Amino acid sequence: MTPAADDPAIRYFSAISAALDGLNIFMRDDRSPLYRHGIVAKVVADYIARLEISFACWNNRLGFMDRFRISRAESGFPVYQNLLELENDRRTAEKRIAAIPEPEELRSEMADFILRHKAFPEDLQRSMAERLYLEDVSSGQVFSPFNLAQTVKVSVNPKTMRPYYLVHWATFDGSANLPLIYMATIEDSSPAMIQQLVDDNGKLKTKVEIPLPVDGLLNPELAHRFDDFTEKNSAYTLSPVTIATNLDKDFETLHPKQLRRVVLGPFYSAGITENNSVVTEVLSKVRKPANAWLLTWTIQEVFSKGERAGRKGLWSSEKTTQEFHIETDDLEAARQGVSSYEKHALVPHEAYQALYAAGETQKIFDGYKVHILSNGQVVSDV
Repeated sequence: MTPAADDPAIRYFSAISAALDGLNIFMRDDRSPLYRHGIVAKVVADYIARLEISFACWNNRLGFMDRFRISRAESGFPVYQNLLELENDRRTAEKRIAAIPEPEELRSEMADFILRHKAFPEDLQRSMAERLYLEDVSSGQVFSPFNLAQTVKVSVNPKTMRPYYLVHWATFDGSANLPLIYMATIEDSSPAMIQQLVDDNGKLKTKVEIPLPVDGLLNPELAHRFDDFTEKNSAYTLSPVTIATNLDKDFETLHPKQLRRVVLGPFYSAGITENNSVVTEVLSKVRKPANAWLLTWTIQEVFSKGERAGRKGLWSSEKTTQEFHIETDDLEAARQGVSSYEKHALVPHEAYQALYAAGETQKIFDGYKVHILSNGQVVSDV
């Protein structure tokens, strides 16, 4: 019989759980270098928590379903089909739970089966596993194939006298099999919103109480259209500047000033993934399987360097448009379609030591900000 530690599924879930837990520690630490981005770390941490719930559910699902596929040669994350199944199970969980006996009843039946048949009640065990899985799916906030936008901040630009919103949403890209998290700072020139939110001094009206976060875009007249837009314009193949330009073009009164995308992954796990032969070979020498992994992520940003004023004429008119800055002096930034980007890597101390001993750290981590997980803490700038 294969030892549990050698079971690929157990090793994978153990590694990804440790990686997400370490990333959570990094994101929630106010000493983290990411905190210079302010609210970004908190937003990302909330989506990581959703991913952790999803992986816990998938792990439980193996108790009654044998199949679970990951993108071994590319992202190291689960394939898109797993998210669709999880979402479908979430929607049907209540009905399915009603058809399965209560846990106490199942335990009693299992005990009775063992006494009568002197064998393990596998069918009852699967029913118990399915019930516990469905209860977790229905009660937790999983990472969905598409996670609708939320407005988490509202303020006013005193120069333009427009309110602006910080909005975030997320998706799991079905082609790249990567979780993508988006954050956008958007000014709103809708007369109704300016009247509602902005005082005569160009500040947010003190009498306006907005219980943040708000589901969707704060502007109710544009909220549904904005949801449709983000769902159709969040693919990994679209560059951040393309998404920002499309947003600027599609909404007369919305003016995107900044768009940030966090691409989680690839994830590398010894004996599981095949997305980098050098990394895989070195990680396979790490003594403890729970430490034989490496998680990377990229933060991309595009911002508006100015605004081209619109014009209204008798026969034609043009809307106000943003001029987005692309750092053309950096070939990689130009290729990504961004003003700037950061590449990060999180690795357990034992795995980093193995990579260092093999003389591979400089090649593997070239261009990355490296963060080492050790004894429940993350050390950066190594």
